[in-house]
Amino acid sequence: MITILQLLLVLGLMVLVHEFGHFIVAKWCGVRIEAFAIGFGKRLIGFHRGGTDYRINILPLGGYVKMAGEIPGEETSKDPGELNNHPRWQRMLIALAGPVANFILAFGLMTGAYMVHNEVNQYFSGPAITDYISPKGPVASTGIHSGDTIVHFDNVENPTWDDVFNHAALNLNRSVSFSFNDHGQRIATTFFVASKATSPDQFSPDTLGFVPKMQSTPVKVAALLSGSPADRAGLKSGDEIVSIDALTIHSVPALLGYMQDQKGKPAVLNVLRKGQTIIMQVTPELSDADGTKAYRLGFQPFSPPIKVEKLSLPKASVASWNYSKKSSLLIVDVLKGMFERHISIKSLSGPIGIGQVVHEAAEMPGWLPLIGTVAGISINLGMFNLLPFPILDGGMIFLLLIESVFRRDLPMAIKERIYQVAFVCILLFAVMVIFNDITKLPFFVKLKS
Repeated sequence: MITILQLLLVLGLMVLVHEFGHFIVAKWCGVRIEAFAIGFGKRLIGFHRGGTDYRINILPLGGYVKMAGEIPGEETSKDPGELNNHPRWQRMLIALAGPVANFILAFGLMTGAYMVHNEVNQYFSGPAITDYISPKGPVASTGIHSGDTIVHFDNVENPTWDDVFNHAALNLNRSVSFSFNDHGQRIATTFFVASKATSPDQFSPDTLGFVPKMQSTPVKVAALLSGSPADRAGLKSGDEIVSIDALTIHSVPALLGYMQDQKGKPAVLNVLRKGQTIIMQVTPELSDADGTKAYRLGFQPFSPPIKVEKLSLPKASVASWNYSKKSSLLIVDVLKGMFERHISIKSLSGPIGIGQVVHEAAEMPGWLPLIGTVAGISINLGMFNLLPFPILDGGMIFLLLIESVFRRDLPMAIKERIYQVAFVCILLFAVMVIFNDITKLPFFVKLKS
């Protein structure tokens, strides 16, 4: 019930902002607004002003704007307040205003978040430098080595690790253009993103076979598990693991990846302790943690460095703009992948999936995860409504462009039939997406397994 309430509140806010965008531009254009409602269903309270019924309905989640003459089939007149009696460019602006309002909301939320607390893993947003390349991983066939920098991945030049992982998830079991810098020499090749995942949300970057360089310093030991291989070998809190078997590492994932490839063979650690180098022998042990069996040494490391700062308004605005642009282009890539049939429609999330994401964000400490999630949903809603499909805002703009080319309105009978077919398609699409959500629930996943 908490998840459902969180979902309704978030989606309600998104819809209300969207409809307010239509409302404010329609008012500016002189369209008569018959009703601006918060919520749906029976009217509870409200007031009339300027011919508009401002009302709160019994279900105060979301809202809608009722414009004069906007519903196909309604009796029309030459009333200048009716929507269809306004120039096409004004009707396009009104249709565009809803998605734009969602983009403005996301931009405002992220700008505020960056001004209050901007926290990022330094390696994740920086150059895509590798720390370890598994000889058994898919990427090894490209010839890339530990310490090389990825300079091109798919359609992104000089990508961050965030770009690499996102675009790998969008190209499962497909070849992408791939370039890396090896000791100053740029090597251009292709990379086949081999994966058993059937959708981006099931994809794990660990399966690619390379580990990011998370810091420039060695792995530092924070605590030891009593009786563990690391404890028996003589590691102490504060020690820095410089290398294993002469392989320089800068992260625990790189250390773990190497030990898995060696299947737990005894190894030699080069350890730095208070400025002195110590060589020690260690034999990893197979252990179970978080349901995964792997060879481990049994110590707790210090986390990779995190960059935290409060950005000024100009810098926060730039960061927010880049976030919005990147998120929007990622959605375009997902849609493109679906049309090219290398991304399954099963990767889409409906209300249930969105509710789970919102709930997880709400459970995290602080407001920032929830703000980021709401901003992401707002961008998704704006992009979805811009699709050139009837009923959606993008479809209305598309039809208006067609009418502008022919310099005449489409017959109302044709418009009604288009909207009827579109409504059925949208309804079927909604059912399919909700069905996808249901099949991803833990109960059904267990039944499949």
